[in-house]
Amino acid sequence: MGFSNSTCSFSRFRILDPVPDILWTQIADRLKQYAFHDIDNIPELEAHGWVSFEDMLDVEWLGGPPQKGSYIVFSLRQDLRRIPAGVIKKQLALAINEEKQRMSDQGKKFISRERKKELKEQVLLRLRSRFLPVPGEFNVVWATDRNEVWFASTQDKMIDLFMEQFLITFELHLEPLTPYNLAATLVNEEDLERLDKLEATQFTPLS
Repeated sequence: MGFSNSTCSFSRFRILDPVPDILWTQIADRLKQYAFHDIDNIPELEAHGWVSFEDMLDVEWLGGPPQKGSYIVFSLRQDLRRIPAGVIKKQLALAINEEKQRMSDQGKKFISRERKKELKEQVLLRLRSRFLPVPGEFNVVWATDRNEVWFASTQDKMIDLFMEQFLITFELHLEPLTPYNLAATLVNEEDLERLDKLEATQFTPLS
């Protein structure tokens, strides 16, 4: 999902910290430092990192720099390896049955909790090699002249991940531009106190 689509849901942020002048010359290098690393061939469940705005497979920005006039554009890519719960349940049951048969041949009956845990870990590791991760791409637009950042997602988990990754990469804190935070930037202290005292309007009849 992203800003190139005909419609897009996004979240707005403002940068709370002063942006040092030297940072503008380091943008590309910092993005590459925390770029996305593929997990197709390793049994990891999740991976995330920065990629090019134009091509989520480009982690070197070979197609062009992230700077576009007064904007800096890039994307946050997150790959998740999703294994259906039903598949895990079935394969774990098969593994336990095989373990019971093996133990029966040795004259044993009881499978310890630790052994069941080991079997589950083995099943998950085996399944991870059989399921490809599902990629997700979330565009980022940094309006340097407005000190604002726009992120193409409204999911709480993705927003938290984005804010954390942005802080790690650029050492800058973000604040969501919620309606309240935005209003707070437009009014004086007296009006802000009045704003704090406002109560939500009840649009449904009270029972």
